[in-house]
Amino acid sequence: MEKKNLELAIQLRHELHQHPELSNHEVWTKQHLMNFLKTYTKLEIVDNGQWFYAIYRASEDKKNIAFRADFDALPMHEVIDIPHASQFPGVAHKCGHDGHSASLAAFALEIDQKGADKNVFFLFQHAEETGDGAVQCASFIKENNIEEIFAYHNMSGMAYNSVNVIDGTAHCASKGMTIHMEGSPAHASQPEDGVNPSFAIAKIIDAIPEFISPENNEGIVLCTVVQVNIGERAFGMSASKGDLLLTIRALYEEELEKLQKNLEDLAKAQAEEFGIKVSFSYNDTFPETVNDKESSDKIRKVCEDKGLQLVEMKKAFRASEDFGHYLKLTKGAICYIGNGEDYPHIHTSKYDFRDDIIETAVELFKGLAEL
Repeated sequence: MEKKNLELAIQLRHELHQHPELSNHEVWTKQHLMNFLKTYTKLEIVDNGQWFYAIYRASEDKKNIAFRADFDALPMHEVIDIPHASQFPGVAHKCGHDGHSASLAAFALEIDQKGADKNVFFLFQHAEETGDGAVQCASFIKENNIEEIFAYHNMSGMAYNSVNVIDGTAHCASKGMTIHMEGSPAHASQPEDGVNPSFAIAKIIDAIPEFISPENNEGIVLCTVVQVNIGERAFGMSASKGDLLLTIRALYEEELEKLQKNLEDLAKAQAEEFGIKVSFSYNDTFPETVNDKESSDKIRKVCEDKGLQLVEMKKAFRASEDFGHYLKLTKGAICYIGNGEDYPHIHTSKYDFRDDIIETAVELFKGLAEL
């Protein structure tokens, strides 16, 4: 890629890193990215409130292809000493979305300057971390007749600047599940006068190993106890209400739904047995992310053509990714560019996006736009 474009992208990445914003609050970030593209390109820009996209138009009879980057940050402190450190305590780009967006912006510069034989859409998405950004952007696919969509994520534990790809499921489906149970209070000396949900919640927790057992499921199924909050910190009171917070996760969505149903059915049965009110709520819902083999093969071909190191992944990530919402509507694939096998992992305090990855991502995207 052009040296000037890389320099602009790295500067942009550092500016984004200094101004991190949490999911669904990315006001400055979105505007700054839009201003960058307005300043350095002639691309058409479509503003959709919390998110936007830019368009390079070849002609109406050409294929419509899209590339997506996310731009939200995490509720984490910046503890490493870097010149472009976060200016906002408790918020930092510890997942590399600043680098994803800078890469997509740099790719946009290259396409604007050199052209393409396709209509190329550059989708800048908010709120990936909470799982609701892609849900809000999904209309973009049908409205623009997007025939294929690509994305990448930087990832540690992988060879530096390698491109890692997998066919089929790339990320597990998951959701946050809260089971709320409410009985009735009583003095701690007379617990029989009230209804305590502790025993019902304990039985639910005790049943988890059977629900997620490999013997009862085709793919990996996980149920992580996140928090148990029962009663008050008062030794004179018997607990009367409680919340059990779980993260449920599965390689296949149908097995995630089966796990959810098993947990709900058991909670309802326990509530009936103990005379407790029960309710359920869900947060951070992610679909399974399933790569189309034809699209994954295009990533492989670009790596071969450009001499990029290609690594075939042997299994899907347990962690979820909302890119799966797009892949339910059109074909496409997400791949991963390695930060290095010993580099600090994303979502950890010592992590920072590696600027050199930007050029690898741009060259990969350029190759995909040419196929």
